Amino acid sequence: MAAGQQLFLTQGFNGCGVQEITSAAEVPKGSFYSYFETKEAFALAVLEEFWIGVEKKFGGILRDAALKPVERVARYFKALSDDKARHNYAHGCLIGNCSLEMTDVSADTRAKLSDIFERWENPIITCLREAQSKKEIAANHDLRDLAASIIESWEGAVMRAKVEQRRSAYRRFEEIVLPSLLKR
Repeated sequence: MAAGQQLFLTQGFNGCGVQEITSAAEVPKGSFYSYFETKEAFALAVLEEFWIGVEKKFGGILRDAALKPVERVARYFKALSDDKARHNYAHGCLIGNCSLEMTDVSADTRAKLSDIFERWENPIITCLREAQSKKEIAANHDLRDLAASIIESWEGAVMRAKVEQRRSAYRRFEEIVLPSLLKR
């Protein structure tokens, strides 16, 4: 799974084959098909594993009751952005990368990514609901739309940072876009 995730991030789904995946994982090619019927089925499992890893590593920020809800959302996305620096911003986000590369050809991938986006939105909505109750953000925001807009804006920053291989797009998201979306 880790080898596949790394290859999908660096080469894309279409840029590598089962042989490259099994070679990187140091397992026989036949073993791959003992667990996955197709490369697409493998990609769905990699996406799920990737999302679980994101939730484990960063999800606690959104639940940190010691912070104001709006601050939790800001810290969460800053932590995600900071994590991209490990690879000089060159890898992007597996969710965004697969969204761009695979959804035109795979209904199963579209469904998996849709599920992941919803699972991503839900804890953000919880923070935003709390922020509304504390009058930190406007009461008239549709929270699902707001959470989706935040994620979509961040994914746009990821894409731009991947192209430029620098932090500028994340800085603009953190300093301009997110505060604008979360204003009272």
